[in-house]
Amino acid sequence: MQSITIAGRRIADDAPPYIIAEMSANHNGDLNTAMKIISLAKQQGADAVKIQTYTADTLTLKSDKPDFQINDGLWAGRTLHELYQWASTPWDWHKPMFDHARQVGITLFSSPFDTTAIDLLEDLGAPAYKIASFEAVDLPLIRYAGSTGKPMIISTGMADDEEIEEAIDAAKSAGCTELAVLHCVSGYPAPSGDYNLRTLADMKQRFGLVTGLSDHTLDNVTAIASVTLGAALIEKHFTLDRNGGGPDDSFSLEPKDLQELCSTARAAWEALGTVNYGRKSSEVGNVKFRRSLYFIKPVRAGETITADMVRSVRPGFGLAPKHLDAVIGKTAKVDIEANTRVTWDVLD
Repeated sequence: MQSITIAGRRIADDAPPYIIAEMSANHNGDLNTAMKIISLAKQQGADAVKIQTYTADTLTLKSDKPDFQINDGLWAGRTLHELYQWASTPWDWHKPMFDHARQVGITLFSSPFDTTAIDLLEDLGAPAYKIASFEAVDLPLIRYAGSTGKPMIISTGMADDEEIEEAIDAAKSAGCTELAVLHCVSGYPAPSGDYNLRTLADMKQRFGLVTGLSDHTLDNVTAIASVTLGAALIEKHFTLDRNGGGPDDSFSLEPKDLQELCSTARAAWEALGTVNYGRKSSEVGNVKFRRSLYFIKPVRAGETITADMVRSVRPGFGLAPKHLDAVIGKTAKVDIEANTRVTWDVLD
């Protein structure tokens, strides 16, 4: 069975789903907010918090030419440089954020967007790397992250099957031995109907890797459904306040929603269990309330049992109803009172 391990936590089909709270830009330029998000993610039950490591200048060019203009969606009217300058996590915050995550007991890792970001994260002891969907085609970046030997998660939004294969090959060729892929729709937000969750099973079979979901829908339904189809990881954006006005706040989970995701995703995984037709522990006490055969009128010793003497009723202390035909026509060995369970020892 395929698995990866991040900071001591094994991630696989036979382990509870690994829940990643994506901070992204939801700190809104305030380090204290970033620290609160880390603490609350831990309190609500997430396994990890993920941040993004870039500057506007490492991610794009400072230009107002048409190529660099955002004309629709949440961020319409800005240039790419303006958006990323607004949304970036300052690099000098990284160490205190990693220190705080260790203090509260939650894993923190990041999506690097260039090699200098990976160098920074290596210095901070990052336990894993996440390649964002938009960077899944940046094979040199993937190879550089793979060369660290750390576990890697690649998000596949917008990528076709050939591009996903290329990204996987790049990671493996660079030395990455623990690799996961996330099915993703790079819409912000994305409608649940775009997710085609049956793709998860195909991804698992096609790529032979730990597979999960990066979910940009507005609620938890898609994420919970993904667990039943084999998602071993779930990533959702997380914020203190969906109305906070930041770049990603409007499509992020609030604390109560994250808590619900963590509890229900794990309950869904537990419900999957294994193939098991046996009697379950919670059923043992109810077996006596199943149907069985009872005499419904007095029967004298030596009398032949007829159909009007016996009924299938609850409770279940008599013979199983499947024996009804065998009981009819037999002879009573003793006198039998009405409302007595049918047993073989009273029949000849």
